[in-house]
Amino acid sequence: MAANGITLAYDSIGDEAAETILLIAGLGTQMIRWTDPFCRELEARGYRVVRFDNRDTGRSTHFTEHGAMDFAALASALTEGRRPDLAYTLDDMASDALGLLDALSIHRAHIVGRSMGGMIAQIMASEHPSRVLSLTSIMSATGNPGMPSAKPDAMTLMMRPAPDPVLDKAGFLDHGVAFARCIAGTAHPFDEEACRALLWEEVRRGRAPGGFGRQLAAVAVAGDRRSRLAAITAPTLVVHGADDPLIPAACGEDTAASIPGAEMMLIAGMGHDLPPSLYRTIADAIERTARHSSISASEG
Repeated sequence: MAANGITLAYDSIGDEAAETILLIAGLGTQMIRWTDPFCRELEARGYRVVRFDNRDTGRSTHFTEHGAMDFAALASALTEGRRPDLAYTLDDMASDALGLLDALSIHRAHIVGRSMGGMIAQIMASEHPSRVLSLTSIMSATGNPGMPSAKPDAMTLMMRPAPDPVLDKAGFLDHGVAFARCIAGTAHPFDEEACRALLWEEVRRGRAPGGFGRQLAAVAVAGDRRSRLAAITAPTLVVHGADDPLIPAACGEDTAASIPGAEMMLIAGMGHDLPPSLYRTIADAIERTARHSSISASEG
């Protein structure tokens, strides 16, 4: 689908006449991280569910002409107060999501984002309030520099280059499973077989060389969004795992504190993942937040 001057791969589940829930994926991952069973949970509640590959992932437009990100140069520019040379920003990615809604003739939607996708969703709700019926920000953050950092082992694994899946499929999958296991929560089963299948399906759908780094750079320069979040008027739910080692729970609490009236849902034993055992719980919370938007509209 052509949107915001690029191509975005997407799919749509459910009645096209129903209110839409737009799902935004996280850093370096594809729309299939919003698994079919999770999407069906939302569809069963009466919604149309749209998910898509962010730019530089999967089957959407890749920005390989910009090359791999030079993180040393990025760090130097940020330290010196200079604007680094980026392929795109999170605001560009928010415009992609809005462009997709335009292309699908969807004026307003419930926006749900995870991790980096939560940051994009926050920008949509703060800058384009007329387009957002409700906001759910999952395992995300505000960009507040005072928040705790990721645990060193989680950051090390995330930043370690993965083997080339064409040359070393086993090594690539072992690398991905090790990271997924590291950031998973403690109270829910980790399904290694399902993780391997998902990682390989992403390879099959299409990898963007350097895409992870270009997206990470967009996150790194996004800055502190708290003043922007204070303007959000849509009913908002913030979901975070108490055991998240990548974006600590304090970041979720900071997000909820920055958005007027936001509900904080801290889940014991959840890490930086969405285990199937929590699908119904999280879908229930998203539905409850979406219903609040309907109540607000009727009262208005």
